[in-house]
Amino acid sequence: MQSAENMIYLASKSPRRRELLRQIGVEFELLQLRSDGRRGMDVTEEVLRGETPEVYVARVAYEKAHFANRIVKLRNMPSRLILGADTTVTIDGRILGKPGSVTEARNMLELLSGRTHQVLTSVAVCSDAFQGQFTQVSEVRFCQLSPEAIKAYCNSKEPFDKAGGYGIQGMAGQFIEHISGSHSGIMGLPLFETAQLLKQAGLPLL
Repeated sequence: MQSAENMIYLASKSPRRRELLRQIGVEFELLQLRSDGRRGMDVTEEVLRGETPEVYVARVAYEKAHFANRIVKLRNMPSRLILGADTTVTIDGRILGKPGSVTEARNMLELLSGRTHQVLTSVAVCSDAFQGQFTQVSEVRFCQLSPEAIKAYCNSKEPFDKAGGYGIQGMAGQFIEHISGSHSGIMGLPLFETAQLLKQAGLPLL
């Protein structure tokens, strides 16, 4: 087990990212950012005017990490590396966020059906002494989905906290004909690139 000095702060609510960090032996303290409340969001995940998918995902990851760094200082918390990340799905230049309704989830799955789309995950790591970031891009091809399969998947409630309306680690894995890139990146945290970045920042890993 790593000492407290070798822990990081994770500025993410994603349970997948927690599982993936544990997989490579990274100990962390969760530092959740607000997504609602009287003071509003700490970091907006709305797409800003003119943002491409690449610019959007990098901005959100960067803002998560750097806003979390400000929180650490304001609360006089121990200084550690902070990791923020964001994942988005894009097809035809369109950004597919997390569906807010069954109709939105169905529309997304119909759009992805039988086609190849891109999954972008950007990871930002910062501290007072280090700043680094990368964006990893994977391609995912869906099989042709029947209306019945789309309806059943939407009824499972699995699509509703995931960019693009699906999770590769869940039942939607059976929809995927081919991937090119990083399986863990599609889940939300590319392990190889993340480990390299954390090593650059001085975190001891294998």
